[in-house]
Amino acid sequence: MFNRILVICTGNICRSPMAEVLLAHRLGEGFTIASAGIGALVGAPADPEAIALMNERGLDLSAHRARQLDSVLVRNYELLLVMEEGQAAWIHERFPLARGRVFRLGHWRNEEVPDPYRRGREAFVQALAAIERGIEDWYERLKKDRSTKRA
Repeated sequence: MFNRILVICTGNICRSPMAEVLLAHRLGEGFTIASAGIGALVGAPADPEAIALMNERGLDLSAHRARQLDSVLVRNYELLLVMEEGQAAWIHERFPLARGRVFRLGHWRNEEVPDPYRRGREAFVQALAAIERGIEDWYERLKKDRSTKRA
């Protein structure tokens, strides 16, 4: 059962922060959700487009600050959700202990989440749609797993 989930992208200012707040909102109590980047713009706030899209959904990204993925985060989270296969390979190469716990957010659809960085609002809308599809798929599996464990 996965209770601690880390969402990972490249800079940790666009895709993973949006996925973090959306997943936390969707899963609710009993889960710890965070995000990081494999090439994080450490300390940077979320991209203004990401903030605006989350505000439209009633979610607040204004306090987000980017952080770099490191061995402590890899150890502390049970499930690592990446946006692209290349990010999974990067993590496996640097953190072998993560093997078996790294999946794409779009795993169940064999889908990657395209990077919208510096590509305008439409790119963010498209990335967000892929994030929402991935979250819905993981939600179904995580909630099913949780109800099965309680039985």
